[in-house]
Amino acid sequence: MSLDRTKVAILPKTFPAYEQAVLNSGCQLSAMDKEVGALIWTDYSDPKGLEQTILDNPQLVFVQLPFAGVDAFQDVIKMPIRFACAKGSYREPVAEHALMLCMALGRVIPERVRAKSWGRKFAASLYDANVLIVGGGGITEELIKLLSPFRAKITVVRNRDIPLEGADSVHTLDSLDSLLPTADWVILACALTDKTSGLVDSARLALMKETAYLVNIARGKVVVTDDLVQALNEGVIAGAGVDVTDPEPLPDGHGLWEAKNMIITPHTADTNAQVIRLFSLRIMENLAAYQGRGEWVGLVDPNLGY
Repeated sequence: MSLDRTKVAILPKTFPAYEQAVLNSGCQLSAMDKEVGALIWTDYSDPKGLEQTILDNPQLVFVQLPFAGVDAFQDVIKMPIRFACAKGSYREPVAEHALMLCMALGRVIPERVRAKSWGRKFAASLYDANVLIVGGGGITEELIKLLSPFRAKITVVRNRDIPLEGADSVHTLDSLDSLLPTADWVILACALTDKTSGLVDSARLALMKETAYLVNIARGKVVVTDDLVQALNEGVIAGAGVDVTDPEPLPDGHGLWEAKNMIITPHTADTNAQVIRLFSLRIMENLAAYQGRGEWVGLVDPNLGY
């Protein structure tokens, strides 16, 4: 079966910026045929469609996904070809969003934007605080940089006990329960896997300080939503900010909307405009590598699931 390493297909939906990125990489756009070796798949909601496309086109050797998290594709990424995702591409805007949620919570912005009277004096600062970050990828690396002016003591929990520049200590997930009681801020920036699904439940929320805050810019299912609602309303923790929810979109009238000291943003840590621009750069990097002219970026490890 023939294979043309310059022919690249974009399915099921394309964008002009992605098409230009393909051309800038030295490849050519093509409809899917038996000579196409590389595919850019753009539909997060259709992993079965991608699986069938790969089965129908056994000549494919590389698939690029535009999502940082590939939890919806856990079965597909086990197929015997090379997959890359966008992990690391959106690190700057997502880390910025996490910092914004922390600072807004610390200044009780949920309370103040609804206030009709002068109210209380209150502030929780990031300066010299204990910050626990769950996840050790690009978002965490960027967030550590953003936190450096605050003199925060940063602890990272990740799958592997590998040091991270700027972190005071790094631990594996089995140390999470012992670290939660010491944290002033707990920031979730991990991939959604079997290990992290439901990671933050009522038991772990109860381990946190009453004065501590939870921020989730990972995936909604990392947190048990009903447990979070109860913890906020009962004062188990001081507040929470989330850019991701379970379910998502969060339905009107859901209890999370009315939970105490809660900030919800509608999965906007990275906007469409940001994603398209940043992912276009990832396309060019990996199509260059595909043609033997550079290093691969954001390769997916099927064993880790991200």
